[in-house]
Amino acid sequence: MVTPRGLGSLLLLLLLTSGQEKTTEQPRNTCLGRNNIDKYDILNLNDKASCFTKCNESGSNSCNVENLQRYWLNFEAHLVKEGLTEKVNMTFLKALVQNFSTNTAEDLYFSLKPSQIPRQVMKDEDKPPDRVRLPKSFFRSLPGNRSEVRLAITILDIGSGTLFKGPQLGLGDGSGVLNNHLVGLSVGQMRVTKLAEPLEIVFSHQRPPPNMTLTCVFWDSTKGPTGDWASEGCSTEVAPEGTVCCCDHLTFFALLLRPTLDQSTVHILTRISQAGCGVSMIFLAFTIILYAVLRLSRQRFKSEDAPKIHVALGGSLFLLNLAFLVNVGSGSKGSDAACWARGAVFHYFLLCAFTWMGLEAFHLYLLAVRVFNTYFGHYFLKLSLVGWGLPALMVIGTGSANSYGLYTIRDRENRTSLELCWFREGTAMYTLYITVHGYFLITFLFGMVVLALVAWKIFTLSGTTAVKERGQNWKKVLTILGLSSLLGVTWGLAIFTPLGLSTVYIFALFNSLQGVFICCWFTILYLPSQSTTVSSSTARLDQAHSASQE
Repeated sequence: MVTPRGLGSLLLLLLLTSGQEKTTEQPRNTCLGRNNIDKYDILNLNDKASCFTKCNESGSNSCNVENLQRYWLNFEAHLVKEGLTEKVNMTFLKALVQNFSTNTAEDLYFSLKPSQIPRQVMKDEDKPPDRVRLPKSFFRSLPGNRSEVRLAITILDIGSGTLFKGPQLGLGDGSGVLNNHLVGLSVGQMRVTKLAEPLEIVFSHQRPPPNMTLTCVFWDSTKGPTGDWASEGCSTEVAPEGTVCCCDHLTFFALLLRPTLDQSTVHILTRISQAGCGVSMIFLAFTIILYAVLRLSRQRFKSEDAPKIHVALGGSLFLLNLAFLVNVGSGSKGSDAACWARGAVFHYFLLCAFTWMGLEAFHLYLLAVRVFNTYFGHYFLKLSLVGWGLPALMVIGTGSANSYGLYTIRDRENRTSLELCWFREGTAMYTLYITVHGYFLITFLFGMVVLALVAWKIFTLSGTTAVKERGQNWKKVLTILGLSSLLGVTWGLAIFTPLGLSTVYIFALFNSLQGVFICCWFTILYLPSQSTTVSSSTARLDQAHSASQE
């Protein structure tokens, strides 16, 4: 018989036990790749395949890309080792595992049609558009005296997520793995490299856009923290029916589609940029000299913050243009340390230009949007600490990671089109995305929001003076264009460069002339004729805000 006291103890024990069972049961996150990393049954394959779409930039915290990539790289070794499965037919995975004699007397062809399981193509059949050719010398060159080897051929659909993308595939530039398909080849438990006669893989596809290039690559798991695409040992040949990849080893292969610039285009764009930067430097130098003259001739001009900010932006752009001309002119000349220094200086002044554009937007926000309660002690000094100090901290952090080095732009034939000191290729590209692409995006979006608010005020909140200003809309448009030059709207044209080569030319031309636009705006704004110009109201706002800082 159980006493009440004993019954209470038993219930308490049951509650504690059930609570422990619940706490030990953790939610299963397949995409972290920690569980069942060596299990290749249908359930686990499907679970891991779901990560191809789940693992994207927004959900990367719930994914371990390195573990997942290793899981799929080891799959072929599992097939060959187990020796049980002859064929695998799943929506995301097609595989053939078969024994072949090493004394074959002819080349072997296999179909690689993504919707079908890979199969051997007989001699009397037409060659399929997607195929792999193993030369007859391939089997004889394998190490060891074996009469038979086990060959595995895999077609893997990696989806649009971050798996098997690597740092080379930039965000938003149109690059990617062609059709998101990987082709894997492996023989037994052997590591096959440096084949005397390379194997041949043909990827069929439509004609790529004129500003894109196709490159045969393989997945190198030793590059960077999570692996990356490499092209060593592989050659690319564009044929009428597709692209032919010839490689001297076995692994996972793919065809990368990336933006490209041929040598003549790079030469033209370089000349346009150099000419534009040279002209901008002349106009920016004139702007700085004009500011110095006005500062000496006008007592009130010394206390105004707006012209100081404009000149600081102009100075950063002048130094950026100078660093660009030196960098492009020097190319790969000099030591590694000199190249490192040129890359760091170029990066610093680029970040300074972005920062001062953001500070221009902040100042414009105070002038036209916030208006009241805008007093800041030592206003321009604080802006200067941000404008010149924040980029310095970012460059120091980037340099400590040894991210600067020689950067090479190649054409369709993999020939060098341009060399300059910038970020190293490989893992340093992650730093580039954060400190350049990401930083620019933040400052640019902030500037566009402020510009939109100012434009809204100019065009909609002037109803009380609409009668007097009838027919003056063109002046408002010119004012917006002038403010746009300060906020770096021309840099936003980079977003449209993947659309075609014409947009690349437009970006190179207008962006390199930003200094000219700033000079024109500064001259119209502050020369003695400003009372009759379209920007007199802006000048008065600048003066009023500067007076409030005193």
